[in-house]
Amino acid sequence: MFAGQPPPPSKAELEAQEAQASQEIRFTAGMCLLLYLSPFAIEYVRKLV
Repeated sequence: MFAGQPPPPSKAELEAQEAQASQEIRFTAGMCLLLYLSPFAIEYVRKLV
């Protein structure tokens, strides 16, 4: 708590964090799209039956 700031992350750690953040953003965007389209898909399937 009183030891000061931690050392800055290395270049490899920054790249790993950026890759993980990018992957999580893509996953979240995909899930948003899936949730947005799901009511339309359900309605389409109901009309087929």
